[in-house]
Amino acid sequence: MNTVVLKFGGSSVSDNLNLNIVAKKIIEFKEKGNRVICVVSAQGKTTDNLIKSAKELSSIPNSREMDALLSVGEQISASKLSILLNMLGYKAISLTGWQAGIYTDTKHQISKIINIDTTRIEKELKEDKIVVITGFQGIDEENNITTLGRGGSDTTAVAIAAAMKTEKCYIFSDVDGVYTADPREVKVAQKLNSISYEEMSYISGEGAKVLHDRCVELAEKYNMPIITASTFNSNVGTKIKSNMEDTEIKSIIKNDNILIVKIENIIDYYDLIDKIVMNNIRLGKFSIDNNNLIFTINKADRTNLEEIIENIQKQVSMIQVTKISIVGSGISNHFDIIKKVIDIFKEIKEDVIDIDISACKISVLFNKIIDTKYLNELHKKLI
Repeated sequence: MNTVVLKFGGSSVSDNLNLNIVAKKIIEFKEKGNRVICVVSAQGKTTDNLIKSAKELSSIPNSREMDALLSVGEQISASKLSILLNMLGYKAISLTGWQAGIYTDTKHQISKIINIDTTRIEKELKEDKIVVITGFQGIDEENNITTLGRGGSDTTAVAIAAAMKTEKCYIFSDVDGVYTADPREVKVAQKLNSISYEEMSYISGEGAKVLHDRCVELAEKYNMPIITASTFNSNVGTKIKSNMEDTEIKSIIKNDNILIVKIENIIDYYDLIDKIVMNNIRLGKFSIDNNNLIFTINKADRTNLEEIIENIQKQVSMIQVTKISIVGSGISNHFDIIKKVIDIFKEIKEDVIDIDISACKISVLFNKIIDTKYLNELHKKLI
């Protein structure tokens, strides 16, 4: 009997109506003779609302208590889904991350999974139960609740699939796969049948909200194929798997959530960079000019950065800008593609700050937020 891992995102479990749709999807897998493990996110905007309410009490909430608070969202989703499945006549049980044997390191809100003891999961599966597990969370060596960071439920699902040695891991959301661009912004964007781990990692890292980038890294490590598909239809999704050795452009990502940070007249910039990195803030391009430190971060990391630099008596500025990234395996080895991209950006009458070319990606950073029409123009000429 095959074991399958199905993960459902926040929009999929957002209300009771959608929970019924999820349950139907789960039952389809169960009726095919599979042992079924489900991983769920918190419902809708639950996590955002919990963070907001905590910050009404403290501008910098204690990280351990935040993990205890945020873990509640996934527990609600898991228990409600289990209640529904039992009502429909299918034995089901909800397990928290710690009940499911998910052990992490001790870094609150940014924890990493170090081990999964599958004993409890196996026990429940042998009793023919559908096992519904809370994503995004685990327990550390001191029995503290920990969370994996935003989007961490994807990572939970892949980690469980690897631990259970399943053939693949399904990630269900409100989109039916990976596209050549955001279909909400580019109406002619095309869905990809398959994409490599490396390409998907770049796409996620550049701001596309299809998969958590850490989950892709984990899937590649264990050679675990991921199927991304929609909860709300039966369309064939996109398969993320080993490199396919092609060189076509796979996707173009426009990310408006980039901040250019400038800290003026700072001498001990290496100490500051070390603090930023140790707090798991992902640094983009950075440079040092006359003791001025300039770098980019994701907008979501702004609060964390402000906490680090609040005692620095320096002039600090942050500007929100756009980065467009063109992703495709081996793109740096194909000068015709690079030239075509550069020629297109010559035609765009916007100021470019930086062009970065790596193995699978060409990224262009602008000095402000630019119009979506440029994304459509790039897609038309490159794909």
